[in-house]
Amino acid sequence: MTALTAQTIVRLTPTYRLQWEQMQDAYVLLYPDGMVTLNATAGEILARCDGVHSVAEIIADLQRLYPAADAATQLTADVLEFMEVARNEGWLGTV
Repeated sequence: MTALTAQTIVRLTPTYRLQWEQMQDAYVLLYPDGMVTLNATAGEILARCDGVHSVAEIIADLQRLYPAADAATQLTADVLEFMEVARNEGWLGTV
C-alpha cells in the first residue's frame, strides 16, 4: 500500500457508512457487523473523505474549521496519521 500524499483522493470504503447519531451526539461509522463511535475530530475528517476532495483540500478545510489548532504542520501530520490508521482498518480507500 502506497503512502497517502497531498494529491491522494480518499473515500469511505463502500461497506462503511458515516452518519451523525443524535442520541450519541457523535458521528458513527456503520458497517455490516457493527458500529464504531468516533470522536469529533475523526468524524470531521471522515465526513470530508468523499471521493472528490484531495488530502490537501481536506486538511485545508480542517484548518479553517479549527483555526486555533496546533501549527499547520502538526495538524497535517495528525490528519495523515489518522487517515493511515483508517485505511489500515479498511474504513478508507483511494480513488
